[in-house]
Amino acid sequence: MMTPLPFRQPWLALVVGSLAVQAIAFSQQPRPKDKEPGTAIADPFRPEPGRFPPLDQALAYRGELVFVDHANRRGSVRIPGEGTYFRNAPHPFALLPYAVVRYHGAPADLRDIPLGTLLHIRGYLPPDPATSAVPVLPVDNKNKTAGYSGKGVAPAENHLLLLEDEPSHCLREGLIWKLKEVEAKNREGLLTASCEPKQGPTAKAAGEKFTFDAATRFWRGRESLGIDELIAEGLWPAEGKKALGDQPIRLGITWKPTPDGIFTRFHVSDIWLDDVSMQRAAQQQTETHKAYIRSRWMPAWIDGVEYGKFGRATVTATLFGGMDDSLYADFKKGGSAVINGAENTLKHTGGAYGPAHMASKGTLTEVTGPAGTPPLGSSGIQIRFETDLIVEGIRSGRVVRIRPNGWPLVNLPREEYIGDGSDPRDRFPTPDIFPKY
Repeated sequence: MMTPLPFRQPWLALVVGSLAVQAIAFSQQPRPKDKEPGTAIADPFRPEPGRFPPLDQALAYRGELVFVDHANRRGSVRIPGEGTYFRNAPHPFALLPYAVVRYHGAPADLRDIPLGTLLHIRGYLPPDPATSAVPVLPVDNKNKTAGYSGKGVAPAENHLLLLEDEPSHCLREGLIWKLKEVEAKNREGLLTASCEPKQGPTAKAAGEKFTFDAATRFWRGRESLGIDELIAEGLWPAEGKKALGDQPIRLGITWKPTPDGIFTRFHVSDIWLDDVSMQRAAQQQTETHKAYIRSRWMPAWIDGVEYGKFGRATVTATLFGGMDDSLYADFKKGGSAVINGAENTLKHTGGAYGPAHMASKGTLTEVTGPAGTPPLGSSGIQIRFETDLIVEGIRSGRVVRIRPNGWPLVNLPREEYIGDGSDPRDRFPTPDIFPKY
């Protein structure tokens, strides 16, 4: 448990609208060591169809979320470089179909993350540049200098495997922020904190300064507090400095324009003062995501199809990873299910009356759990599904969505499905909304 304080318990790139326990378990999965932000990769690497790419081949960087097209699972981030941060152009990204998104230490969709949130990113070159939903850049673009922005603000590795906010990143990496000092004036000011490994001996970490203001939220147990309440308790100074003694906390980090000619100083949106408050945030986000997946169906890709006569077929598929265990538990041997084709943005394809209109109906004849630790992006869970009428979108190597019996059957808004056909160019809006690079 975290010991509480003496507190009582990037030009314009337009994009138009696309539990802590669980998070800790996610952080403890064996995986390749991540590269440090900005680390270059010697040889160009592109993910291959039908294979989950290794995390250690991804480029690591950070960026502030500035635009979101949630329906097409893409957006733009402003990436810190060597120059003046506010001049950096928004940089478009696209999520790989099996990408893992985490917010507040829990599974998430792009629509859940507020604009301005600072995100940790692991990205690759486009698997297929011809069908990329965002601009395709030169392979060495991360080494190019862009005016006042400096180098590193527009990497070509803009197809993402992992997108996570600060608490999720720290939980996965076993890190903790420690509060050192706060300096306040007129209910705003600066706080100094350092990010360190939660366990094990470490060298003394250098402190980083962040801004805060009266909109910064403080979470303690089941309480949601404002700065005025902390001042009233005598735990936060109304004016002047106060030492905070390396109090371990979780930080939510965003960016706001900063005075005094300092261009890359980030802002604290939230401070979780103990484990209980972080767990509650994770639980709430988990429930939000579970409801979303149940209405949009579980994404997967097809490992193989065995064709029979008169439209019959047996389909083998692998469910994508990064979601709550209770969702996977709904896939049971002998249970009924429906499968519909999907585009790489996970949009449903085919039909005009909802995802079930042209979906194949059938039975789950086998459900097998993961053998060992699956790669990031995969659940390791494989299903076999028998149907008497297979549809065009269900082919080996293709992305699909699957609805087990018991999940709600609803119609989706027009921007979340393609309709009759699966042409990747049939996007709303099209990639033409982005600048030409």
